[in-house]
Amino acid sequence: MVPLLEVSRTLPIVFVLLIDPVGAGFVESLARPGGNATGFLMFEYGLSGKWLELLKQIAPDVKRVAVLRDPAIASGIGQFGAIQSAAPSLGLETSAVNVRDAGEIERNITAFARSSNGGLIVTAAPRALLHRDLIIALAARYRLPAVYTSRNYVARGGLISYGPDIPDQFRRAGGYVNRILKGEKPADLPVQAPNKYELIINLKTAEALDLRFPPSLLARADEVIE
Repeated sequence: MVPLLEVSRTLPIVFVLLIDPVGAGFVESLARPGGNATGFLMFEYGLSGKWLELLKQIAPDVKRVAVLRDPAIASGIGQFGAIQSAAPSLGLETSAVNVRDAGEIERNITAFARSSNGGLIVTAAPRALLHRDLIIALAARYRLPAVYTSRNYVARGGLISYGPDIPDQFRRAGGYVNRILKGEKPADLPVQAPNKYELIINLKTAEALDLRFPPSLLARADEVIE
């Protein structure tokens, strides 16, 4: 995205799966993008509190939460800030684990796991996804319940995810492309939040952690992996 914006400020661009397009400099505001780019948010920061609620629901004994985030991008800072704000109301303490490289992730999760009653939240970050298998393996090794942002993690053995329906984002982006081809300008098309979210549960992983999901949560799930 950034190289495209550097090359041209006139070529229309429709983005998907961005978390903070204002903070990252892609648009002037969500309602009035103002330039040649518009599109669809991956989610708003308020969703971060839902991950905490899910973690507490599936693992009531959790008191401490390690939040894996990328501090080098605006959305990494924003997601962690939203989680910090929501934590006290759930009686949780949060600490940041940066995801700059595999060694840092392993050292910090290992240190975090030395104390009891811990859990993980893996925020949306390209670097976290890059180290997906390592993070899932560490969560299993130290028996840490973990909440992820997308099905990509749960399909590989992660416990549970809650996030936007990603294919739906691309379908909606196609609608914006069609409108632009018919003459509308990206500057006048507001950046939109998702309107479909999905809850994915991995029962095999839950059993390995001796966790039992509430029936109400299982009933809400869009997909249960067994």
